[in-house]
Amino acid sequence: MLGNGITDIYTMVISFYDMTCTPATVPPILSIDTCVRMKQAIPRCEQWLKKSCIDTFDAINCKAARTFCLRELAEPYDSDGRNPYFIGGPYCEDDLCGSEAIKNMTIYLNLPEVRNTLGVDPAKGNFSAINYTIPNAFSVKMDDYEQTTLYVGALLERGIRVLIYVGNYDWICNWVGNERWTLNLEWTEQKEFVKQPLREWFVDGKVAGLTRSVGGFTFATIEGAGHMAPGDKPTEALALMQRWIARKGL
Repeated sequence: MLGNGITDIYTMVISFYDMTCTPATVPPILSIDTCVRMKQAIPRCEQWLKKSCIDTFDAINCKAARTFCLRELAEPYDSDGRNPYFIGGPYCEDDLCGSEAIKNMTIYLNLPEVRNTLGVDPAKGNFSAINYTIPNAFSVKMDDYEQTTLYVGALLERGIRVLIYVGNYDWICNWVGNERWTLNLEWTEQKEFVKQPLREWFVDGKVAGLTRSVGGFTFATIEGAGHMAPGDKPTEALALMQRWIARKGL
């Protein structure tokens, strides 16, 4: 189960255009001039990333491609405090963008009784929501540009079920980019998966999102949820998880 993840950086970078310049979730946010510039950058990004990061990994050229593509496709939305975790949401005043779900998890994990149950060394400091030292170290090594989707395909070929779910208001790990890599993924039942149209799924008689599923592979969106989907839509997220664990269709 992968929730609001970046499994394929290549489709995700390109999808920033869709999320901000087309009505993928909300009406276009950025100006026409900005969107035209982003659209013009897409072919160069796709070609440069493919040549330098996928066909043959060249660290210097791949980093240059990453810098260019993020500047042209991510920064127009992300550079001035806009909320990366809920598109069109309130501007961010801190790293968590005011996420109550993350704040509550942090408070819970730092309760003395919880730390004691988990066996946390009392001499250690408190849990924090974000530690940039770790992701920055991965980023320096270009870890996010590894083709991790290949591992998902290998799991499916071995009968391991996979669920990809995304809050449809998330920008940083958005549903457009996630859907694209699921459609591009090479595995035995790829053709059947691609043939399936997205359909609505329901909770308590109300539309909870869109889904596509074949064999052990399921893609689903959660309507009205952002990056922290279970915090935004707890009832729908719980129903999604319970049905998937019970091997029931959405």
